[in-house]
Amino acid sequence: MTPLRPGMRSPPATKGPPPAGRGPWRLAWRRLARSRATLAFGGLFLAVVVLCLLAPVYAHDIAHTGPNDNHITETVKVGGKTLEVVSPTGVPIGPTWHSRFFLGADANGRDVAVRLLYGGRNSLEIGAIATLITMLLAVLIGTSAGYFRGVTDGVLSRLLDVIWAFPPILLGVALGVALAVGGLDLGVVKLHSGSLLLPALIVGVVFVPYVARPLRGQVLSLRRREFVDAARVQGRGHLRILAEEILPNLTSTIVVFIPLMLANAILLEAGLSYLGAGVQDPNPSWGTMLAEGIRLTPGAIHLVLAPGLMLVVAVLGVNVFGDGLRDALDPRAGQRAIAMRLPRPTTAGAAVEEA
Repeated sequence: MTPLRPGMRSPPATKGPPPAGRGPWRLAWRRLARSRATLAFGGLFLAVVVLCLLAPVYAHDIAHTGPNDNHITETVKVGGKTLEVVSPTGVPIGPTWHSRFFLGADANGRDVAVRLLYGGRNSLEIGAIATLITMLLAVLIGTSAGYFRGVTDGVLSRLLDVIWAFPPILLGVALGVALAVGGLDLGVVKLHSGSLLLPALIVGVVFVPYVARPLRGQVLSLRRREFVDAARVQGRGHLRILAEEILPNLTSTIVVFIPLMLANAILLEAGLSYLGAGVQDPNPSWGTMLAEGIRLTPGAIHLVLAPGLMLVVAVLGVNVFGDGLRDALDPRAGQRAIAMRLPRPTTAGAAVEEA
């Protein structure tokens, strides 16, 4: 301890215990709050969600039409001119700012803006349910395979390998086409062919290996840690160890996977619906709108641009937010990724340093 010099005052004595340190979740929140780009894209995705949730309000109070109402024989007045909603040649009206067809109409005379919002509701709903299914199955399979090992790990890993062997879009199309006619009947659960839960279930199952395999590897590492051995010595059962020791250490990984899986689920649903293996008519979705609009391009390019831009904005927003969330929870992840991509030094000086 440094002796006090003449005239110096002794430092004031601290009272009470020292202040508690900040927890990892609080530090992650601070890092996330500093990332303006992450918050901006997260807000952009939230705005898309709010707009889609307000679809009934727009349809009832502004457009005065439903997502499946046809107006082929009707006319609208734009700038003093009377225009047909669908011309005799089959080309629908484009975006008209001074009529109730804000983004125009499709080939059946249906309001594109109304179908865009209702289609967004369906796409986001399927993506959210599929993400929930993926995370529940992946956590259950990944933790069980990594913790129990042996026969359990062998059976579950081979099951994941079977799903992993197929590209997501091909497996999704195969399952969608197979279940599109008769639906799914499991006795307790029965889904008809037009149900939105059917494509959600397909998308959810397809992405299970992409989450379960990383979780299994992490559980294999955690089960050899000292705190797990201490829990076994205390006489805790397997389920209690999984719930109290393993799962809390997987929380950050699970949280990071949720937005990334949501973005992939929305994209895969759009692809399946575009190919006719996802959402079925008359239910709208961004994928079905793209499939309907591509037939009339370039004469009615708005039928492709409207759902395409909404799909890009939604997926881009949740993807960037997921990347920012990953960096906030694990700030060294980006540095490790950069280090893996950097070429090894080949200069003589670097070789001497390595030696």
